[in-house]
Amino acid sequence: MRWILLDAKQDPIGRIAAFVNGRYKSKGDDVPVGGIGFFECINDQTAANLLFDQAKNWLAEQGMEAMDGPINFGERDRWWGLLRNGFHAPLYGMNYNPPYYVELFERYGFEIFFHQYCFGLNLNNPLSERIWERHAELANDPDFKARHADKTQLDRFADDFAYVYNKAWAGHGGMKQLSNIQARQIFKTMKPVMDERLLWYTYYRNEPIAIFTNLPDLNQWFRHLHGKFGLWEKLRFWWMKTFKPNTKFTGLAFGIIPEFQGKGVDAFMIGESANVLQQENSTYRDYELQWIGDFNPKMMNIARKLGDVTISRELATYRYLFDRKKPFVRHPIL
Repeated sequence: MRWILLDAKQDPIGRIAAFVNGRYKSKGDDVPVGGIGFFECINDQTAANLLFDQAKNWLAEQGMEAMDGPINFGERDRWWGLLRNGFHAPLYGMNYNPPYYVELFERYGFEIFFHQYCFGLNLNNPLSERIWERHAELANDPDFKARHADKTQLDRFADDFAYVYNKAWAGHGGMKQLSNIQARQIFKTMKPVMDERLLWYTYYRNEPIAIFTNLPDLNQWFRHLHGKFGLWEKLRFWWMKTFKPNTKFTGLAFGIIPEFQGKGVDAFMIGESANVLQQENSTYRDYELQWIGDFNPKMMNIARKLGDVTISRELATYRYLFDRKKPFVRHPIL
C-alpha cells in the first residue's frame, strides 16, 4: 500500500509505502512484523507522523504488531536502512536521505533494530600481512582453487553461487533459499554491467565452498543517464562502459559454507582476487563493501582485517512496536 501526503495547496510533501511479507521474519521475533519503505518527507515532524500513523494503522489492520523501516519488500540487498552517517554519493540500490530523517524516525518512537556498516578500502594500500599469511596456507594446498567468473559459462557460476549462498546464508536474518533458476536470472540481469574479475569463487576438490561477489560502482555510469534507459541512453552507457573505465567496485555478497568457515578460506579468496585487481593495469582504485549488519560479527571481523579500512557509511534498520509497553529487543547476534 502507498500513500502521498499533500499540503493545503495540494503540493506533495511526503510519501510512504507499507507492505506485509509472510516470509519476513528475523530470528527471535515473537510478533508479526510488517515493513515501511520508500519514505520521503519534508522536515516537519507532524507531516512525518501522519505518514507513519497511516502505515502503522494499515499494518495493524493486516494483523501486524510491529513495523521495520525503511526496508524493501524483497531481499536486504536493495533500498534497505536509513542513512545516519556518510552522506556522500550513494551506491547503486542503496538508500540515501537527508540527515534530518533520523530525527523524524526517532521522535516518532522508532528504535534501532540493527546498525548497518559499509567499509571502504583504497586499493593502492596493501592488504594486511595477516591476510597474506593465511592466504599462503591454502595457496600451497592443491585441493583449494580460486577463480573468477567466466561469462561464457555463466549458468555454471550462477549455480555455484546459489549452492554456496543457500548453505551459508539462507535462513539467516530472513534470507530465503535461492533456486538455480533464480540465480541464473540474476546473473543474466547482471551480465551487461558485470566485470568477470569481480566475481570470485573458491573450490575444494572442485566443489564450490565460497563466493565473493562484487560489481562496478554502477552509479559512476547511471548518474549520467538521468533515470532514463532508452536507445540513446543504452548507447551512451555502452560508450561510457567502454571508454570511461570504472574506478570503484562494491561488494554485494560474501559467503563460506559452514564446513569451511574459520579455516582461512576468506583470506585465500581475498588474496587471489587482490593478485588480479591490484595489478598496475587495473582501473579500480577504491572498494566499498555493501552494508554488513552489526548482528554478524564474523563478517564485520573479516571486513576489518582487510587492511587499512574505514567505515564509509552507516545506516540503520529501525523497528516500531505497536504495543508501546512491550520491551524492545534488538536483532540477535548470528
